[in-house]
Amino acid sequence: MLAHTVLRAGTKKTCSTLSVVRGLATVSQNQPRLKSFKVYRWSPDTPDIKPHMQEYKIDLNECGPMVLDALLKIKNEQDATLTFRRSCREGICGSCAMNIGGRNTLACLCKIDQNESTELKIYPLPHMFVVRDLVPDLTHFYKQYKSIQPFLQRDSVPTDGKENLQSIEDRKKLDGLYECILCACCSTSCPSYWWNQQEYLGPAVLMQAYRWLIDSRDQASVARKEMLQNSMSLYRCHTIMNCARTCPKGLNPGKAIAEIKKQLAFD
Repeated sequence: MLAHTVLRAGTKKTCSTLSVVRGLATVSQNQPRLKSFKVYRWSPDTPDIKPHMQEYKIDLNECGPMVLDALLKIKNEQDATLTFRRSCREGICGSCAMNIGGRNTLACLCKIDQNESTELKIYPLPHMFVVRDLVPDLTHFYKQYKSIQPFLQRDSVPTDGKENLQSIEDRKKLDGLYECILCACCSTSCPSYWWNQQEYLGPAVLMQAYRWLIDSRDQASVARKEMLQNSMSLYRCHTIMNCARTCPKGLNPGKAIAEIKKQLAFD
């Protein structure tokens, strides 16, 4: 009987301890974890107001894990005027490219630093004209991409009228090139592109130029090389390699540029 009483008393003590632990966990979860986000703001509607950084506080307990989640939360709950591009939220479209914490990346793939004592600064892609807030003007970037004629060009078609076949080995040569989503993170991190972007094509566009140069189905390699045979389109690359370090898809535009230079030198 005594042993039974002691056991029951011990059980009550254990349950009481568990209740306290659970209570502390609940309090910890409910306590706000406010983090400061400083976002670049500028609007053409108010040109007299200079570009500035605006601070927003977000409770990390009520926000998704990515920077894009934070920006959407700010826009939906705090400031509907905040402007930025976004679409897929899966690192596929490249729309949400911006400078986060000093690095060009995609907001949908960039995790929020969970240390609420540090602030996170968000800017548009650097050295580009700004349309509004975090939206850069990519008109010139896309014109450069169009200039390399990024499509299959052939003088002949298959005799059976069907598809242009390619061997498995030739197809593998395109790996690490076709995955580019044209987010412009690499080009806008390149000092050579900052200085010469009116004439230098930049890492992203040159990597796509190389993708078509080595495509075994394409028959316009001579014309493609002639387009690059000048002092500015290609040769402003000084292998600084910011492009490879910042690419959110893990690609290496610098290597592709080096391969183009080899082809032009030895072919």
